[in-house]
Amino acid sequence: MNDGKPHIRPAPRASAAEPSHDCPKCPRLVAFRRNNRAGHSDWFNAPVPTFRGADPRLLIVGLAPGLKGANRTGRPFTGDFAGVLLYETLIACGLARGHYAEHADDGLQLIGCAITNAVRCVPPENKPLPAEIANCRPFFSATLDSFPRLEAVLALGRIAHEQILRALGLKLSEWPFAHGRRHQLPASAERGALALFDSYHCSRYNTNTGVLTEKMFKEVIAAACAAINQPRPDRP
Repeated sequence: MNDGKPHIRPAPRASAAEPSHDCPKCPRLVAFRRNNRAGHSDWFNAPVPTFRGADPRLLIVGLAPGLKGANRTGRPFTGDFAGVLLYETLIACGLARGHYAEHADDGLQLIGCAITNAVRCVPPENKPLPAEIANCRPFFSATLDSFPRLEAVLALGRIAHEQILRALGLKLSEWPFAHGRRHQLPASAERGALALFDSYHCSRYNTNTGVLTEKMFKEVIAAACAAINQPRPDRP
């Protein structure tokens, strides 16, 4: 129940897939985090961990935590408009159960999927620098490796799309970003083939300007959901 008090997800232990609460890799983001902690001591204000269900087969990848969204609540896409559209769509498609209430302890559960960001810390003006994206790539790569049954990834925006490709060692020019596009990424020694789905980010700006409609977004989510529910001869 939301009693008006902050509902903040506890910080995870640092691991290959999760940066520490005080990750020092990006000086600009560290300074921004420090300022936010001074002004909002009841916010999460740390690298936001991946939100995952059991044994994910679909990974959804956003850009970075929103200042008053995931940076405040500690859960990806939680606390701002993008989360409302994303989680309501996931519930409708059977990829989540429960009720999304814009805080980290609302009881919402993911089913067969996980959600993370290309950059784990909130950047000023929601614009991470190339070096900051690269600094976060080892955590993203480890996140990919932690899902042995992963079959599909959904990139919400170009930066997420490129982070996925770079983490997999693939050339950007061979797999261009385009909303609604499905790429069949090749298998490697470490993992089987992956389906990569592209969507414009479900931000309020994109929906307000008509770049992305709810119908467009729901169609991409439905396609990704269908992909992981299809029988595959190479997977049990």
